[in-house]
Amino acid sequence: MRVIVVGGGVVGTMHAWQAVQRGHEVVQIEREAEARGASLRNFGQIWVSGRAGGEELDTALRARELWERIGAEVPGLGFRAIGSLTPVRNAREYAVAEAAVARPDAAARGYRLVTAEEAREINPALRGAFQAALWCERDAAVEPRTAQLHLREALKATGRYTFLPGREVREVAGPGAVRDDHGDIHRGDAVVLATGAWLSGLVRELVPDLPVRRVRLQMMQTAPLGERLTTSVADADSFRYYPAYKSAALDELNAGQAQAPIAAAHKMQLLMVQRLDGGLTIGDTHEYEHPFAFDTLEDPYEHLTEVVESFLGRPLPKIRHRWAGVYAQCTDTTRVVHRQQVADGVWLVTGPGGRGMTCSPAIAETTANELGW
Repeated sequence: MRVIVVGGGVVGTMHAWQAVQRGHEVVQIEREAEARGASLRNFGQIWVSGRAGGEELDTALRARELWERIGAEVPGLGFRAIGSLTPVRNAREYAVAEAAVARPDAAARGYRLVTAEEAREINPALRGAFQAALWCERDAAVEPRTAQLHLREALKATGRYTFLPGREVREVAGPGAVRDDHGDIHRGDAVVLATGAWLSGLVRELVPDLPVRRVRLQMMQTAPLGERLTTSVADADSFRYYPAYKSAALDELNAGQAQAPIAAAHKMQLLMVQRLDGGLTIGDTHEYEHPFAFDTLEDPYEHLTEVVESFLGRPLPKIRHRWAGVYAQCTDTTRVVHRQQVADGVWLVTGPGGRGMTCSPAIAETTANELGW
């Protein structure tokens, strides 16, 4: 079988991986010289802890297994089974963490409520003031800026993979075929459009009423911390954002403890992961209304800095990078992904939202199974 994958981000690359692993030939087409969207501009978290139960959690857990397996084959991914800690500071936040540990699926997530002292044993860099922490053993991390590069090198080594950058696919040219802006037609037994947040052009023509929206976020990265951050770290505002934490205790938190004004205005939470070079990737904000702003705002960065420094008990290293990114999210946020046949032999796979990096291996596996690869 010959598979054409359109899109060089992590969702597209994982579809290429699935096809090649199953013995097929793959041509992957990317409109840029390299993917430059949300697949690079993210935390690199394999984030199981906050996922909704049912299909979303099942997908995340399966993806976590696949990431670990692929990471063993492709060491350059930098796969690390580091887990996560969410420090809590008062009785309301503690109650939300306690309710999470009481979930029927808590063991599958690796949830455990730990004291502040136990949290510091797990992650000695957390020297700030907090009461306790929610530990999630199943969370992990990879290196988002280089993951696709290393995956492609492994794919090329099979002899059944071709990467064609700098080509924008403009139209469907027949069953299982697309034409790019060089005028070349690429034919296969199946075409997967994994175009991420690029929802205009061909995607709009094929699906004018696509139930997917774009979301913008701001993030930053520091110079090396100078010590290991042995887990990823979230704050209690993440309880408000992720569906796994819905409970009566969360309702009480929302009713009785308002977010900081800046955090509320920008729909913020803290997520933080250390890169292999020692720097910290920190975010994030959420913007849903179009048109998006073209600039980044400083107030959210200042808020995040204050939160991080309060957990670390020390000044944050110098900020070296600030950026904004856009990802695609199903308008029905309970859906893991939008997968649709849009023409004969052509499927669109988009809209995983903030789950893209976490769930992409399992999303691609499901596509491959459903298409009979």
